[in-house]
Amino acid sequence: MNANNLNRVNLSDLQVKRNEHPDWPTGAERIPDAGEQVFCVEGVAEVVKVLGRTGDGSRLLELKLVDDPKAKPFYAAASNVLVHPAQAA
Repeated sequence: MNANNLNRVNLSDLQVKRNEHPDWPTGAERIPDAGEQVFCVEGVAEVVKVLGRTGDGSRLLELKLVDDPKAKPFYAAASNVLVHPAQAA
């Protein structure tokens, strides 16, 4: 067995699960603003910056985990985060 096979990650583990918040749109459907909280694969994160476009056409987001202040910021495609639905005015 190749040692590299042990380090492989299942792609489904890298996709946000919509069943956590089925009524929340993705970041591709409603682009979040900097400072807004979103739901990603790792849990709740704050949007640090909204950057350019990704290969799927959605925006690139710089995120910081809310529950772990020591965690380093990371990047995610907006299409792979869930955004709290906009409140009706």
